[in-house]
Amino acid sequence: MLERLPRCGKAFADMMQKVDVWKWCNLSEFIVYYEHFTNCTELESILVGCYWPNPLAQSFITGIHRQFFSNCTVDRAHWEDPPDEVLIPLIAVPVVLTVVMAGLVVWCSKRTDQLL
Repeated sequence: MLERLPRCGKAFADMMQKVDVWKWCNLSEFIVYYEHFTNCTELESILVGCYWPNPLAQSFITGIHRQFFSNCTVDRAHWEDPPDEVLIPLIAVPVVLTVVMAGLVVWCSKRTDQLL
């Protein structure tokens, strides 16, 4: 299998040369080439009697990812707390409502005999 997988990598590299380097992070630009690459590694693994994915194929695919997609990063949202003017009311209102509702329940439960 060590002799067969590099053929898949070479074919993928040849196909990726058709794609501009600045488009390598846009999956829609090369998805067909990547599908051929994946199918090739799967077929070569099966032909030598190995299951797919296997550790050897996975490390080869990871190497291809490092070669072509190492500069592709996912922009992650940077979460931060809201300003205090927003945060304090969001915390205080439910706490106050809980205390008021509990007090109302206690007050009403003491008055039940007067209401009947």
